[in-house]
Amino acid sequence: MSGRRVEREVFMVSPKYHVFVCASCRINGTQKGFCHSKGSVALIQKFMEEIDDNDLTGEVMVTNTGCFGICDKGPVVVIYPEGTWYGNVTEDDVETIVEQHLIGGEKVKDLVI
Repeated sequence: MSGRRVEREVFMVSPKYHVFVCASCRINGTQKGFCHSKGSVALIQKFMEEIDDNDLTGEVMVTNTGCFGICDKGPVVVIYPEGTWYGNVTEDDVETIVEQHLIGGEKVKDLVI
């Protein structure tokens, strides 16, 4: 370069909601553990499908995580910015969480832990 400073725009994603799903990821990258054995990876896919189907892609981010430490409540889903923790989540619950919490702004009381 000829001494010119090149500026780049950096765009930060600022979603309305951030959904964290325990996928039992270990520090070495392997997935094993209670939430993983109970289908949490399928939950992640289901959240992504529901978010896409409801045109929420720019408003909701989904991230898989390591263990939250409450395996007896797994699969565990945590939604921010509220910090709502859901336990024993199944694929059938995902549509309810998306419709009631992410679209409607109301917690799904039957799943809150």
